[in-house]
Amino acid sequence: MTSQAPPTGPAYPEKIDGAVLKIAGVVVLGAIMSILDITVVSVALPTFQDVFDATYATVAWTMTAYTLALATVIPLTGWAADRFGTKRLYLAALFLFTAGSVLCAIATSVEMLIAFRVLQGLGGGMLMPLGMTILTRAAGPDRIGRLMAVLGIPMLLGPITGPILGGWLIDIASWHWIFLINLPIGIAALVYSLRVLPKDEPSTTEPFDFLGMLLLSPGLALFLFGVSSIAEGGEGASFGPRVWISGTLGVLLIITFVLHALRAEKPLIDLRLFKNRRLTIATVSMFVFVIAFMGAGLLFPSYFLQVRGETTLMAGLLIAPQGLGAMVTMPIAGILADKVPIGRTVPVALLVMASGFFVFTQVGADTSYLVLCSALFVMGLGMGGTMMPIMTSALKSLTNSEVARGSTLVNIVQQIGGSIGTAVLAVVLTNQLTSTPSGPVEPLEFMADGFGATFTVAFVLILLALIPVAFLPRKKERSHLLDDEDGATATPVMMH
Repeated sequence: MTSQAPPTGPAYPEKIDGAVLKIAGVVVLGAIMSILDITVVSVALPTFQDVFDATYATVAWTMTAYTLALATVIPLTGWAADRFGTKRLYLAALFLFTAGSVLCAIATSVEMLIAFRVLQGLGGGMLMPLGMTILTRAAGPDRIGRLMAVLGIPMLLGPITGPILGGWLIDIASWHWIFLINLPIGIAALVYSLRVLPKDEPSTTEPFDFLGMLLLSPGLALFLFGVSSIAEGGEGASFGPRVWISGTLGVLLIITFVLHALRAEKPLIDLRLFKNRRLTIATVSMFVFVIAFMGAGLLFPSYFLQVRGETTLMAGLLIAPQGLGAMVTMPIAGILADKVPIGRTVPVALLVMASGFFVFTQVGADTSYLVLCSALFVMGLGMGGTMMPIMTSALKSLTNSEVARGSTLVNIVQQIGGSIGTAVLAVVLTNQLTSTPSGPVEPLEFMADGFGATFTVAFVLILLALIPVAFLPRKKERSHLLDDEDGATATPVMMH
């Protein structure tokens, strides 16, 4: 049942109680499964080529199809959470993801594997936005920073532990186990969710924006399909018909959706939330940051594999200091996000991250591992104080009824930014490695120079993120209230 928070005191207690921590555990389990499966498959692509006798471009769709499914289902999550209730939808998403994982493990052809990865992605795409919605409602706006820090751990460690776990499972067992490992985790998450997640009442009168769905979901899928196809040729950037036709159609559908959403009474994604200045600034900051962060995340293991000749497992271990650095600062950043305006902390964290990243712009074929691992650790320190506080700032500005749609909006921004960043840096790296050397140079040094130039592009993107970050709030605001357009009245947070 919905009731209004008392105006004389906070709607939630100051300390995080055990019930909220149990809910956070459920969300983290779901986040771990969803995020790990984005990266764990990357190390299995050569194995898929051998097992299914397929080209690299074909098996790469085992990753692309999963990403496209995520982008397609995320816009539906906000409406579905209101219509069916977050608990029911979360349980359905867990079941769909787990079932998709088992089907992937028993696939007998690459086409079957790609199809089952789509099914898996449809479940995985709902887990993160639903998890953020559940956490925000359980913790309340004044404690969300600390709990979002908990959720942020799998978000930052996924790209690190995924390759390590994937390489280890393939070495000691077979490729099937990178999917089968989700079965016991999924069953545990389902049982845990049934016992811990609170019941919530669905909104039976909430209309569904069918036109918005027909515009936005295919638009996002076509746009990301085009972007992800740019570097597929292997000989530099390839802007063939598949890229520009699908990309153009995707952009046109997205633009049409924007025009529709601004006029519709109940749009699939409520773009009118961008009237909230705090949400807009946080979302733009997140978008620019994720382009650099997600794009560069794939470069680090590639450098150790291609230039330094390390095994997949060792490459994963070498980038582990990044995750360790994030684990140090993320809990601190979560506490600070509830106490100190993030406009005073995030710029500092972003500069720390940039200082560590600068080392990789100067990377060579024999750069000391001690130097590189130290730089990754410093980068992790900065990342731990950047991503989740920005996301927290966005969600804390919303009322309870807006949280589901707001978290969906933030997740779409993350997904699009990550896909663009990965595609752009892949194109830059491919062009660098396939270009003609200007003079006599050792092959490994030439490759290292190519990685260094690509890291420089990512470094510039990180610096560009400082521009929107500079506009983040620098004064303490009442996070449990949302001002209207005139800044004169406020809407109390609603709680179940």
